Amino acid sequence: MQTTTFYRVAWAALALTFVVVILGAYVRLSDAGLGCPDWPGCYGQLLDVPDQAAQIAEANSAYPHRPVEPAKAWKEMIHRYCAGTLGLLILALAVLAWRGRRQTDQPVTLPLVLLGLIIFQSMLGMWTVTWQLKPVVVMAHLLGGLTTLSLLVWLLLGQHNNRKLLVTVESRALRSYALLGLALLVGQIALGGWTSANYAALACPDFPTCQSQWWPPLDFREAFTPWRGLGRSYEGGVLANDARVTIHIMHRIGALIVALYLGWLSWRLVATTRNRTLQLAGGAIAVLLIVQLGLGIANVMLHLPLPVAVAHTGGAALLLLSLVTLNHLLRPEATV
Repeated sequence: MQTTTFYRVAWAALALTFVVVILGAYVRLSDAGLGCPDWPGCYGQLLDVPDQAAQIAEANSAYPHRPVEPAKAWKEMIHRYCAGTLGLLILALAVLAWRGRRQTDQPVTLPLVLLGLIIFQSMLGMWTVTWQLKPVVVMAHLLGGLTTLSLLVWLLLGQHNNRKLLVTVESRALRSYALLGLALLVGQIALGGWTSANYAALACPDFPTCQSQWWPPLDFREAFTPWRGLGRSYEGGVLANDARVTIHIMHRIGALIVALYLGWLSWRLVATTRNRTLQLAGGAIAVLLIVQLGLGIANVMLHLPLPVAVAHTGGAALLLLSLVTLNHLLRPEATV
């Protein structure tokens, strides 16, 4: 009974984590990241957003540098409500794991790691607001959300170890190839987060060239300076054109590298292995990769429409989970 409840909570946490990641992308891409200039409340209100004339006037007086925009404020607060609920689910998961720690099939370490991670995520959420969308914090917050998602999937995949649903390793080389693919994808997602946080997604409004050039002027030093101090707002971006172009170009190059490698990896899984599960994993990676590349190109050609941009984040999350699943399939002895 204990284990059944544990995994039900884990499934609920997984679903909500995906929602939180997508909501976070929606908030960021709709320029609502500073819809509430304080934390954890919104213009001093913990459970509401100023939407009456008197409330708005009072909030504008208290925060003259950030006039109330109720629509943006509600987007931010809904994201916080969902993130707070996720925190409670992860806490429940850790409590259940600790209470059942004497059971041989009860994971303990990973739920406690998830609890620490979600606490750190809440701090990153606070710094995102109080440090006014500082790019390194925004990128770290995205990676933290995707790490939470990945660890929950790893935890749930471990549920079936004793039921022999996972595949037997056919080649030790595949483990290394899968791990490298995961590492390359994480690096590309980090680049994507850096691109978005620095408002560089439309620095190259054409494709496959950039501003009608194959290799425009670049500025690597400014593009990848991680820390620029505090006390300034990064909303809308602070980098000059050449630095933003550099970030965008590097994200495109990263996408090409990842596409070639994961394309090769999926081909190897489908064409050279005889295990049906591995073939399905390879096929899933290939399909998600094609979709993700299409969404990336559409973002440029259509000038970053909100639904496509949010879907691009969702596609990255699903592609990441396919690589996490593959790595777990190749390590059926992994424990948590």
